This record gives sequence, structure tokens and C-alpha cells, in this order.
Amino acid sequence: MKFLATIFLLWMVSYPGFATDIPTRIEISYAVITDIGQGEINEVMEIKHTPSGYSYIINSDAQATGVFKIIEPNSIVRHSEGIITKQGLKPSRAYEKRGKKEPSEAVFDWKNHTIILHHNGHHVQEKLPEGTLDRLSLSYNFMFAPLPKHHVDRYVTNGHSLRLSHYKVTKEILNTPLGEMEAIVLTRQEEKNSKLKRKLWLAPNNHMLPVRIVSVEDNGREIDKIVTGINISYKPDH
Repeated sequence: MKFLATIFLLWMVSYPGFATDIPTRIEISYAVITDIGQGEINEVMEIKHTPSGYSYIINSDAQATGVFKIIEPNSIVRHSEGIITKQGLKPSRAYEKRGKKEPSEAVFDWKNHTIILHHNGHHVQEKLPEGTLDRLSLSYNFMFAPLPKHHVDRYVTNGHSLRLSHYKVTKEILNTPLGEMEAIVLTRQEEKNSKLKRKLWLAPNNHMLPVRIVSVEDNGREIDKIVTGINISYKPDH
């Protein structure tokens, strides 16, 4: 893994560099525990070399398992796509779809500095702050961008709203099904009395990949997902 990290460092210095220096496909599987049942998530990030640099696509598919699948048979699909810059990921489109419901979608218009949010049949256009991410791209952003030592401030959209999120940066050792991992932890600082929660563990010895995420959602549901498998491919583009 140290060798892989060195490759990434060289790529960051020489960007837009060589397409063979970075992964072309990353697959991560997670076990999920919620307050009402268990599940699994499979995420795939594809990176392509384009004439102007690099593009990315991230797909995430969450399914209930066991008895919980009878209660919650529908999957949750998340998607983010865009380009990779020296400042990190720059999404152009992101969406979240739960079962047969209409997806919540965010369209990023960087040229005109606007973001269009589609949710429950409503369309809202807001100003697009520089560096804005969707929740999925935030998890992978620091593979490509330097992480501040103490605090991270980012605008993040979930497809139906846009908020400025403040994260505290700490370190800890994380026990996972893959063994102990050094982790850099991003803990979102919530307003007083807020029930919302979001905490990300990123693995510096595994390309800063997200290896655990704990959150409490708007509906009050608590979700804890932890990595169970990582597969990285370096097949060059042709």
C-alpha cells in the first residue's frame, strides 16, 4: 500500500500526468447496520483519462439483507459524475434514488455559478459556491485534494438542499473486518440540539478511501457502514 500511495503522490505533483499512474476502477463493499436492520453497500468509482484531464463516475448501491430485506426491499442508488482537478472532485451531476420514487438530483452549472436541485417535482436554482460537492463525491474528494490539518469547510448538497458543512479533523486507529487501519476522521460540527450527525473515516494508507461512515439522517435513522472489501484496478486506458 505504501507503493500505491507513492504513485498517487507522484500523480498529484505531475497532474495531469499519466493515465496509468492512477487507478481506473475502485470497488468498495460495506456492511451496514441501522437502527431497524442490516444491509450492504457496493460502490464503484471509475476514473477515465480524457483529452482535457480526468473524469470520474461514482455509483453506490445499497440493499437491505436478511429479515430487513422483507421490510425494506427497495434499494438506494446514489450517483456522482464530474471531473478531477488539483482542488479535488468537481461534480457536474449527482442524484439519489430510493426504490421507485423519483430521484433527487443536483445539476452543477460551474460556468454560470448556479446549482439546480430537483426534488419531489420541485426545481430550485441557487448560487453555486466554489468547491461545492455532493455527499458521495465528498467521501472520495480527499483522494485528490490536500486535507487541512484541523478543519474542513465545504458546501455539500444531498440533491434537495445545499448547506455549508464544518468538519473537525482528527486521527484514530479503526478496527475493520480488513484489520486495523490508521484513519483520518472528519466529524461534522452540528448546531446545538441538532439530531443530525455525520462522521467519515478516511484511510491514508489506502488512498484516503472512505472506510467507515456514521450518520443520522433527516428522518432520524442512524446508519453505520464499515468497509468489508477493497479492490483497486490500474488497467490503463486505450
